[in-house]
Amino acid sequence: MPELRLLAAKLFVIFGKTAEFNVSRIGKKPVNIKDVTVNLSKNMLKVKGKLGELSHEVHPAITVKVEGEEIVVTRPDDYKEHRALHGLTRALIQNMVTGVSEGYAKVLDIVGVGYKAELKGENLLLSLGFSHPIYFMPPAGITFEVVTPTQIKISGIDKQLVGLVASKIRSFRKPEPYKGKGIKYSGEIIRRKAGKTAGK
Repeated sequence: MPELRLLAAKLFVIFGKTAEFNVSRIGKKPVNIKDVTVNLSKNMLKVKGKLGELSHEVHPAITVKVEGEEIVVTRPDDYKEHRALHGLTRALIQNMVTGVSEGYAKVLDIVGVGYKAELKGENLLLSLGFSHPIYFMPPAGITFEVVTPTQIKISGIDKQLVGLVASKIRSFRKPEPYKGKGIKYSGEIIRRKAGKTAGK
């Protein structure tokens, strides 16, 4: 009996330490909700701030609790899927809190002679060297700002939507590798290729 108790104690120590290392580094961090209003009903989480409101349906396997001025996310076990959901859920909630309180933005630069952007009401008119300009209407929750004729700012409270819209606009004329003409993210480095030279 003493031997069995000793073995059980050793196993507890071993697996206890292992469990500590398996806790998601992102998932275990509480989300500060001091500047927003949170409503949690069953698996539906709503976050409201000065810029708007966002909602997210939490996966049934993940537990979300509001504790004072923090949201705590936990998972039932160490299965691979639950570990991934743990960190993902916490990251999505943090994005919601940041979005409704501070917002998100992406800036695009337009490179090329004659390439430009202008606003027509809330919509974007792009001249990108095609036979006709491109007229782009923002989805709900997205606003455009033409900082200069060659720079566009996309803003919104939904981080994923801001990124998708920026990616869509960039796809209209992706930067080419020879002269760098096209639409690129501000600060994006385009790998240049040397142009072909005529043989002697």
